[in-house]
Amino acid sequence: MDNEERIVSLAKPVRKGFLRLIFSRFFLFAILLVLQVAIVVMAYLQFREKLPFLMNVQWAFAFIMIILLFNSRMDSSAKLTWMLVIAMIPIPGAVMLWWTQANIGHRMETEMVRRQIDNTRNMLIQPENVIHEIEHDGSGTDDISKYLNNTGCFPVYDKTSVTYYPLGENKLEAMLAELEKAEKYIFMEYFIVEEGYMWGRILDVLTRKAKEGVEVRVMYDGMCEMSTLPPNYWKLLEAEGIHAKAFSPIKPIVSSHYNYRDHRKILVIDGSVAFNGGVNLADEYINRIVRFGHWKDTALMIKGPAARSFALMFLQMWNIGNDDPDYDKWLSIPAVEEDAKGYVMPYCDSPLDNYKAGEAVYMDILNRATDYVHIMSPYLILDGELETALCYAAQRGVDVKLILPGIPDKKVAYSLAKTHYKILTEAGVKIYEYTPGFVHAKMFISDDIKAVVGTINLDYRSLYHHFECATYLYRTDCIADIEKDFLETLEKCREVTDDSIKKEKMSYKVVGGIAKMISPLM
Repeated sequence: MDNEERIVSLAKPVRKGFLRLIFSRFFLFAILLVLQVAIVVMAYLQFREKLPFLMNVQWAFAFIMIILLFNSRMDSSAKLTWMLVIAMIPIPGAVMLWWTQANIGHRMETEMVRRQIDNTRNMLIQPENVIHEIEHDGSGTDDISKYLNNTGCFPVYDKTSVTYYPLGENKLEAMLAELEKAEKYIFMEYFIVEEGYMWGRILDVLTRKAKEGVEVRVMYDGMCEMSTLPPNYWKLLEAEGIHAKAFSPIKPIVSSHYNYRDHRKILVIDGSVAFNGGVNLADEYINRIVRFGHWKDTALMIKGPAARSFALMFLQMWNIGNDDPDYDKWLSIPAVEEDAKGYVMPYCDSPLDNYKAGEAVYMDILNRATDYVHIMSPYLILDGELETALCYAAQRGVDVKLILPGIPDKKVAYSLAKTHYKILTEAGVKIYEYTPGFVHAKMFISDDIKAVVGTINLDYRSLYHHFECATYLYRTDCIADIEKDFLETLEKCREVTDDSIKKEKMSYKVVGGIAKMISPLM
């Protein structure tokens, strides 16, 4: 088999027939999951029959649990949801709450992730001249940079150029061109890798580069092996000279650890070039196939010292469980400095600490804006604090506009988004739906001087449960390109009005109203 045939075999779409399903890891996982849940339910029913006074015990127990929840560090929306669950089913609800917090079956792995992140908080040093340049200019960029440096290792860089791509297909061509230039290493970390045209073209370059002696590492979220890739796909890549890992592969055990997915999209080349944004490595992201109409996504290419931050993020996840991590080998490679304006601050968010970096950055932009804040997001599932921040910005005269999907990928999430429409529009927030299809972009633009493009959605899963990353831009030239793309996309949208909210389908209202009660658990 020659090289081209091997690449085709690695990148061809997975067959999803009935026999493959029956003998797959997913089927085994489903059977064992149902079995474990059935055992818990049967034990509870038997216990209830033997103790007639259980109802009194339950209510006393529920009262105690509600007091504990009131005094917990959980966000207010999640507290309300858990109070509802415990009020309805006190003991099973308490068990569910304990289960989500206890991280059964994966505690050691979770501790390894946390330790890897904690041990690398000082790997990158903030250039002092950059902080002096942005200090006290009234933008607040120095404040958010101090916050992000205190919660992680996210310096602000100058001498870094940024190129904006308004579609996934634009990013793909740029990626391929930069991958061909790789001389030392290629690091790729993506939430979704799916066999097909896009991955096939990338894989062809990766395989050739590995044979040339370039260090090639690929990491994808373990969910892929249940949906888009064959089991143990990393072994096939290893056979081609590509070092590969699946982050937190699914195992047949019930665990809240599966909430913690690696939702990042990172490509780093030689420590001087990085890509970030919403685009995964699958054909719908470049409109090669159509799933929910036209797929609107965005991405950035970063060239310069700021790319090293993405290298650190990748290595933090890659080195989980590694007692002898190789940070210095890769982070010591000098980055090529660019003749570029403005400042760039890549950052990430982890569900394993007490910081909400993703939400904090978004709220900081909303609270400091003086003219406008323009937003794209595929989902709108807000907690009280973020909803209040959006309303407050609009009520003090800031032009707040949100572009959301016109064709949803998830009907329940779409219904949930609509539950926020009335309160937001009444506050003056303007909401638009992208009529050609699905918006997967995650970005904020404000006052022609600030922007964020990355992987962080406006929903609980992104803000609290996933590993995420994004790029904060301040006074870079490409901010004008991002705003231009937003305004051009706006022309393809329908505006949400009082009349359209009233005429919304009853199914969306019912599903959204019910789902909102448990939205922090979704």
